[in-house]
Amino acid sequence: MRLENTVRIYGDEPFRVAALHGGPGAPGYMAPVARELSCHVGVLEPLQTADSLDGQIDELRAQLSPYDKEGFTLIGSSWGAVLAIFLAGRYKGIAEKLILVGSAVFDEYHSSLVKENRLNRLAIDDRRRIEVLASRMKGAAGKERDAMFKEWADLHFEPDVYDPLTRDLEVIETQPLVNERVWNDFKILRDEPGRLQREFSGIDIPVVVIHGDYDPHPIDGIRPYLSQWIPQTSFHILANCGHYPWIEKHARDEFFRILRTAISV
Repeated sequence: MRLENTVRIYGDEPFRVAALHGGPGAPGYMAPVARELSCHVGVLEPLQTADSLDGQIDELRAQLSPYDKEGFTLIGSSWGAVLAIFLAGRYKGIAEKLILVGSAVFDEYHSSLVKENRLNRLAIDDRRRIEVLASRMKGAAGKERDAMFKEWADLHFEPDVYDPLTRDLEVIETQPLVNERVWNDFKILRDEPGRLQREFSGIDIPVVVIHGDYDPHPIDGIRPYLSQWIPQTSFHILANCGHYPWIEKHARDEFFRILRTAISV
């Protein structure tokens, strides 16, 4: 692996795959996926820094453009899955296929269920601590806010996984302002009637959705929308699997089998 500007590079040319991290504001955690796949294909791992939705879309386009030969397979995790769809919808030809892993949901109701599912899986003390941190972060800034946000994010690991092989997601740093601003931008678009449909319905490339059956993000907040908006969408539901399939004991092998097959086709 080597680093060029804000892109980590794995394997050799041609770079046909780009692995997009989530958060937003959690760069680095797609490194294990990129390393694994680089045995078969050249992989880019862009590290997003922009603090707006439009900024992240344009930043990603600029990060990929120096390496663009024939179009990429974009593998997006969580927020990265949504970012991949936005990029493909706005800029034709950059992506030839999308692989969406543990995607965020596409409506307010199912978004509220994500929070509910996570809290219901936590011990009472951890639930209370999350509520305290969420309240205190509103008035905090600088390193104090960064530390609280990291603790808040770490507390969400347990309800996001089923049977993890590791607790290390390899996140380089947590970026609370990026998270807050980009997520707020997305919620505005998500809740504007018809907006996401207009953004995504022109996508005419294959989309592969990989989702764990224990992921707190309900597939019912994803499947109906993508099936309607993007005709070439297929779904793979992994058993005994949470939000990060590559660290799940029972799903890791099947996850990478699906990835390798999707990339090679």
